[in-house]
Amino acid sequence: MTKEDRKNAYLYCKFRDEQFALYDEYAKRHGMLMKTLLVVNVLFYSREGMTQAEICKRTFQSKQTVNLIIKNLLSDRYVTVTEVPESKRSKIVQMTEAGRAYYEKVVRHITWAEDTAMSMFTPEEQKQLIDLSRAFTKNLAMLVNQETED
Repeated sequence: MTKEDRKNAYLYCKFRDEQFALYDEYAKRHGMLMKTLLVVNVLFYSREGMTQAEICKRTFQSKQTVNLIIKNLLSDRYVTVTEVPESKRSKIVQMTEAGRAYYEKVVRHITWAEDTAMSMFTPEEQKQLIDLSRAFTKNLAMLVNQETED
C-alpha cells in the first residue's frame, strides 16, 4: 500500500461522508432523521408496499431500526401494516395517501437532485462511477469482514 493509496482512500471516504452529511442535513431540515428519510423514500416508490425485511435490505438498516421507524410512521398514520395471508410473520408496509401527500415534495426533490447530479456525467462516466463504487464496496466488505490485516 502506497502513500498515494492512503491519500485516495481518505479522499474517497471524505466525499462519501460529505454525501451522508448532505442527506442528514436535508432530512433534518424536513423534520426527520436520515434513516427515516431512507425508509420513507423506498416506501414512497413502492406503491404495493413491501415487507420490513425488504425495507431492511433496501436501506441497509437493522430490523430494530426499521421496526421503530415503521411504528412512528404508523402512529402518524403515514403507513399501514397488513399481514401477508400466507405468512403470519410477514407484514406488508404500505404508505397511506396521507403519507404520500406529506412526504411527496421531500422525496421527489431528493430523487430529482440525485438524478440530476448523475445526469451531469456522460454515460461513460456514470458507468465508471458505478462500476468503481461497486468494486470499492465489495473490496471494503471483504476486508472489513476478515479477521486479520494480512
